Amino acid sequence: MSLLEVFHALESLPLLVAMRGSPWIFPVIATLHLIGLAIIGGAVLVVDLRLLGLGLTRQPVAQLARSAEPLLLTGIAVMLLTGPWLFMCFATKYYYLTPFWIKLASLVLVLVFTFTVRRRFLLGSAAAHRQRVPLAVTSMSLWLCVAVGGRLIGFP
Repeated sequence: MSLLEVFHALESLPLLVAMRGSPWIFPVIATLHLIGLAIIGGAVLVVDLRLLGLGLTRQPVAQLARSAEPLLLTGIAVMLLTGPWLFMCFATKYYYLTPFWIKLASLVLVLVFTFTVRRRFLLGSAAAHRQRVPLAVTSMSLWLCVAVGGRLIGFP
């Protein structure tokens, strides 16, 4: 079975057909997905802007990162719970959309980056100052790719 056939089978599940036909289920799930993105955006931006020296400069980076992490995890959980439902509703359409594949690749990259490189740097005891800017720019750029990819999926 090809990937396209799997996508088509997912899209054809009775629950997803009902979800697409409902005037409120899909919009509610999409709204929750965007709320998750907003939570992630806030948690990431507050820390990454701090790394760039653009706010909360009196707060140690590690302390700020620890404070923002529960929000980051909550936002990721919301998006990972709602995203598959949004995808499965229109899986065949997404199969053909380049922004979907860019978003998916960016999401994998940013999650790996966030929970390995970024976390180790932020929670480390004495992070090198010269690494702060590249780390923040990389983090924000990857999350931006996820957000823009999602936006382009909705409006190809």
